[in-house]
Amino acid sequence: MADLRVQNLVKRFGAFTAVGGVDIAVGDGEFVFLLGPSGCGKTTTLRMIAGLEMPTEGRIEIGGRNVTFLRPRHRNVGMVFQDYGLYRHMTVFGNIAYPLQVRGFSKAVLMDKVNAVARMMQIADVLDRKPDQLAAGQLQRVAIARMLVREADLFLMDEPMSHLDAQLRGLMRAELRHLQKKIGVTTIFVTHDQLEAMTMADRIIVMRDGRIVQVAPPLEIFERPADEFVATFVGEPQMNIMDAVITRSHHGVIADVGPFAVPLDRSWALANDLARREGRKVRLGIRPEHIDLRTTPDADHTIAAELYSFEPTGAENLYVLRAGDVEFTTRNSTTGTACIGKQDRASLAVRFDPKWIYLFDPEDGRTIAQAAATAADVRSAA
Repeated sequence: MADLRVQNLVKRFGAFTAVGGVDIAVGDGEFVFLLGPSGCGKTTTLRMIAGLEMPTEGRIEIGGRNVTFLRPRHRNVGMVFQDYGLYRHMTVFGNIAYPLQVRGFSKAVLMDKVNAVARMMQIADVLDRKPDQLAAGQLQRVAIARMLVREADLFLMDEPMSHLDAQLRGLMRAELRHLQKKIGVTTIFVTHDQLEAMTMADRIIVMRDGRIVQVAPPLEIFERPADEFVATFVGEPQMNIMDAVITRSHHGVIADVGPFAVPLDRSWALANDLARREGRKVRLGIRPEHIDLRTTPDADHTIAAELYSFEPTGAENLYVLRAGDVEFTTRNSTTGTACIGKQDRASLAVRFDPKWIYLFDPEDGRTIAQAAATAADVRSAA
């Protein structure tokens, strides 16, 4: 096992900069995700750590050893590729054993190690089959087993679950998380799926346009996003974002969205000195779960909206609402609200929870003011 240190890592392909000055520090045994949209540089970063791509600039250390320009076989890393990378002319046993064979392990040691890891990954009964005879879930297990058998200092995974169906992905998320903690090997996992990152990672590194935007534990990424990009990329359905202007009324500081105004929490507005932003444009954000939905207006639900779309999902319902030309989504329990979906273009009333409002700079997207509440606040109040 080993830690990982990446300093000012740069990769250029001609005039194009795929990775532009990335710094990463991963502790021994940590499970860290590189998360971002396609083309953000996360896979290129992983390939440089693996030695499959040489960096244009920068330094890579694994366990304190400089491996920046070493070939992959000299780095002692194990890797699972997006397409599994299995040799189709070999049996499952042969695929798992291959990393040991090229390192000259004896046949007896090879047999013991392959059988042990096959039992761990629950594929001992398919060792004599070839990849073409296996289902997608089994192929993934074989690829992971081949990585595990090396007893590497560092495990690297490049979207290994992208070819699995939703049910299998759910099962494998739990298995991989349990396996990584059981073995304790430092692991870097690349994904564009925020659900994978949120449910499995110790920490998440969010990337965009070849650079790191934020590094934090999953809950902090969700509740304390560094900018509008992170706020909307993490969370499903994504955070509602709307243009607003900070202004004042007899109620205090408000965000004027146009068709309606959102009162801001007094202490929160004061703590963030929002009064000095009076008259300035902002981008207001609120997650669907923090918009309260009612069928009739009252003093605490002052925004009148019209139902535009209704999406039942089982335990919850999604409602796409419109207030003037502003559209937003709310997510509510089916209890007491399922009937709303049957009302064509129903008139509703909503309230934005003032403790879960976010404000972003309209120019560069950075977070101006975070939500006043956190999950810890909610738990302590319960």
